[in-house]
Amino acid sequence: MKFGFVTCVQLGLSCMEAIYDIGGKLDLVMTLKDEQSVNKSGRVYLDDFCSRHGIELLKARHVNNAEVVEAFKSHELDWLFIIGWSQIAGDAVLQAPKLGVLGMHPTLLPVGRGRAAIPWAILKGLDETGVTMFKLDSGVDTGEIVDQVVIALSQHSTATELYNDVNQAHISLMKKVFPELESGMAKFRVQDETFATEWPGRSPEDGDIDLEGSVYDAERLVRAVTHPYPGAFFMKHGRKVVVWKAEVLDLAQECSSELCVSFKDGVLRCTEWQEA
Repeated sequence: MKFGFVTCVQLGLSCMEAIYDIGGKLDLVMTLKDEQSVNKSGRVYLDDFCSRHGIELLKARHVNNAEVVEAFKSHELDWLFIIGWSQIAGDAVLQAPKLGVLGMHPTLLPVGRGRAAIPWAILKGLDETGVTMFKLDSGVDTGEIVDQVVIALSQHSTATELYNDVNQAHISLMKKVFPELESGMAKFRVQDETFATEWPGRSPEDGDIDLEGSVYDAERLVRAVTHPYPGAFFMKHGRKVVVWKAEVLDLAQECSSELCVSFKDGVLRCTEWQEA
């Protein structure tokens, strides 16, 4: 079996490292040009890794470029991984490897197709979420499922914790599935559309705390969009206050924090915050 990999972020590199940790190998790696997305969160450069392992590294501005598709074909890849990549792969890319293209999504598909999976899992108060490896098709997160890892959530889970759990789940899933792909023993199952949901994208403005709403919703929003996301916020005397960590007090409790915000059903005690 011949494998290719497309990534430009640490999460993808961690998956590549996982492949080599279990004795696997890659035949081709594609990434962005060095000058692209330099401010992208998690952006990494793959030159050292590819040089160390003798992997051909192709740099291009877009995964759908003709020279990229031709490289996938000329290397006679069986499988291509695209992980941590924002550009949508077109039909030519999906059809270039003999067996297909595989991706990862940080939910238990078919639940949570779409964007902002980590914040939404917390905002929706889910008991569990996870990571799914699946075969890419022309839809959005609709392809056949290869395998999944479940991640438990609690009423105290934060985006920081879940982000780290999702990263680790990618690694463990790659270590489990890669040998199955290599041996041709991987099993695929069609997603059950009766359970399918789609979560919309979120913007930094969606972190605006509703001061007329519930303190419990405010605290949940703080947990959902804390680091590495832009954070929950409110306006105070014309200045933006970003809240990274907070807890709920009832109205009878004394708030010892420097910053406390009263709601109709409780008080938000801000324990980590900054004025923007």
